[in-house]
Amino acid sequence: MACELFVRNHKCFLSINQWEQIDPNLKVGFSTRQGGLSEGKYSSLNIGLHVADKRKVVLKNREILAHNIGIPLNYWVSGEQVHGSQIKVVTSNERGCGSTDISSSIPQVDGLITKDENILCTAFFADCVPLYFFDPVTKYIGIAHAGWRGTTLEIAGKMVHKFAELGVSIENLLIAIGPAIGREKYEVDRTVIEHIPTKYHSRTIYEQQNCRYLLDLQQLNSEILLQSGILRHNISITNYCTYSAEDLFFSHRRDQGKTGRMLGFIGYSTNV
Repeated sequence: MACELFVRNHKCFLSINQWEQIDPNLKVGFSTRQGGLSEGKYSSLNIGLHVADKRKVVLKNREILAHNIGIPLNYWVSGEQVHGSQIKVVTSNERGCGSTDISSSIPQVDGLITKDENILCTAFFADCVPLYFFDPVTKYIGIAHAGWRGTTLEIAGKMVHKFAELGVSIENLLIAIGPAIGREKYEVDRTVIEHIPTKYHSRTIYEQQNCRYLLDLQQLNSEILLQSGILRHNISITNYCTYSAEDLFFSHRRDQGKTGRMLGFIGYSTNV
């Protein structure tokens, strides 16, 4: 088993310590379901406003997480997350978009990129794949939300292309593939498989009985990143599975759609 990139230094979230050691102002990680105020199936640190949890409680949960991350809630930015592949380069002008209400999220966007300080790029997850990007040279960072639709639309590769357009040398770009549903728990039908290019099948799809398949979404994103020019040793994949680690994570598949959301985040803080 590969060395785990995501380290739990706090009840509320996992951190990518290796990246934070490269740049002390960098805040990057993935929230857990622990340390919040939500109850029942959303217990306890539900960060999602788009589920049937109490809005006031979710906002309190966000404030708890914001305090512990060290970047205020009104500096958070999120996209609408439509399972697409649109990407937005954000600046301080977008601070607060989606931070306290869904309607202000950046429309049609599943990927965010920035290099501005005192802004936190965020995305919400409960089995989909979080993709983190960090260029230590130019300081450009980003996060993308990749469910099976976004993955097959190759949002991972489109993020790489956007970084290149911004002047990032691809050989410098570090990638972390965060907690998501693992291969052993992600069974899909032929409809999903037909969206995946044949060249990726042998390394990402495992045929079962009755036209069912196990799909390794994290590995599929890794393969797409490699095809986009990312160096293999610059890609790290977590060992965490959101389905299996019920004490740590919400899971849309495990909880049959009635569950909360975790937050993937990356940003620079200068002690605001």
